[in-house]
Amino acid sequence: MPHLVRDWMSSPVVVVDPDSSVSYAMTLMRRRNIHSVVVDISEKNPSYGIVTTTDIRDKIVAVNRNPAEITVREIMSGPIITGRAEWTLMECSQLMQKHKFHHLPIADEHGSLIGLISATDIFMSVEEQGWEEEKKD
Repeated sequence: MPHLVRDWMSSPVVVVDPDSSVSYAMTLMRRRNIHSVVVDISEKNPSYGIVTTTDIRDKIVAVNRNPAEITVREIMSGPIITGRAEWTLMECSQLMQKHKFHHLPIADEHGSLIGLISATDIFMSVEEQGWEEEKKD
């Protein structure tokens, strides 16, 4: 049986407004012990960005910017791709590798966020449960 995203994703997703300060996002991330927050940039259709600890390191700390004076909109990546809960971890890993990202928000068929999976979640799945190759008919 393949390992599915729904079994390893985190839920609920921590979402911030694009005009929130980076300081606010950092506080949420530290208090919830997470490495990313999703940014809701929807107007008519669901659309999201993301801010990660890497963004904060590279776009705030490394260039000596004050996180209280910068909005998440200014440093987020987006709009971003979302994954699906019914995907296998292999499908999810391949998409994350192709696009070179470590966090993938998971959406339902309507585009609403239902979870988030990270490279760490995938690592934990393989470490805890091992790996079975999918059987081909």
